[in-house]
Amino acid sequence: MGLTTISRTVASLAVGVVHTLERAVAGDGRTRTARGNAWEAVCADRARAAQRLELERLVAELAAARA
Repeated sequence: MGLTTISRTVASLAVGVVHTLERAVAGDGRTRTARGNAWEAVCADRARAAQRLELERLVAELAAARA
């Protein structure tokens, strides 16, 4: 058994413990998944884009009011 094998075994056990702990704390239906993380990122991007458009609209209104 080499050092690499031991490291992989420890990492695998750690992932298993974290996954089990997350399921115990958050519940089976609320664990994070790659799909869930991707959807959260898409929603955050859309929210930032909407805020940017709103800010640009306000700046344009202010510029038009001063002109």
